[in-house]
Amino acid sequence: MNSKIPISILLWFLVSCTRQPKPVMNPGIVQIASASSENPFKKIAFIPLPEGYSRLSADSGSFSAWLREINLKKDKVVHQFNGRWKLNQAAQFAVLDISVGEKDLQQCADEVMRLRAEYLFDKKAYNDISFTDNDEKIYQFSQPYTRSNFHQYLEKVFGMCGTASLSKQLKPIDMNEVQPGDVLISGGFPGHAVIVMDVATNKKQQKIFLLAQSYMPAQDIHVLNNPSDKILSPWYAVNNNEHIPTPEYLFKRNELKRW
Repeated sequence: MNSKIPISILLWFLVSCTRQPKPVMNPGIVQIASASSENPFKKIAFIPLPEGYSRLSADSGSFSAWLREINLKKDKVVHQFNGRWKLNQAAQFAVLDISVGEKDLQQCADEVMRLRAEYLFDKKAYNDISFTDNDEKIYQFSQPYTRSNFHQYLEKVFGMCGTASLSKQLKPIDMNEVQPGDVLISGGFPGHAVIVMDVATNKKQQKIFLLAQSYMPAQDIHVLNNPSDKILSPWYAVNNNEHIPTPEYLFKRNELKRW
């Protein structure tokens, strides 16, 4: 066996999501790609809430407010970067109207970084667009501040940063304090990451939240169903359970982090 592994292949392996996700409790049914029903909700903010809940207030211009305004596709099919349908079409509630690109790059941690970078780009907060790799090398967005250069910058970030590095960059936060934009992340080789898209609460101060992910191979960012509670789905409840089962990965409740 040839021991000289090309450095490009080695780097890809180190920063990618897991090929074999952690087993999920009550993972639901893996559905082979089939015809998809139409999504009636145009934005994250329009996804309906359970009775008695209301969304947390969000300041204009905040990351929370920006996430809620992301458009959703009418088509609920998750496509891979090469245009093929993802095999499992049971994980998603809806699909974000954001391009996955034409390369196998925008995977799990990458979609988290993409959304954060897009928010800062829209705000023209260009100096705040910065990510670090696992060796703590900084990748700073720089002029020209054009959409073309932005996409080239993101491709470099996607190739060099991943769950391990992003986990180091983010700060731990208690699950009871969850807010839109927070990240559930299991950093490592392998690892996975999903982003909190929205949060709501009721009069008893009980919280629920929405999650979104990309995965391997690179695929459309999609809002996740809740495999453990079909009545509450796609919302997830903040509770005292040690684990948070998602359709394709099992997180620990202490793996929540914030920018």
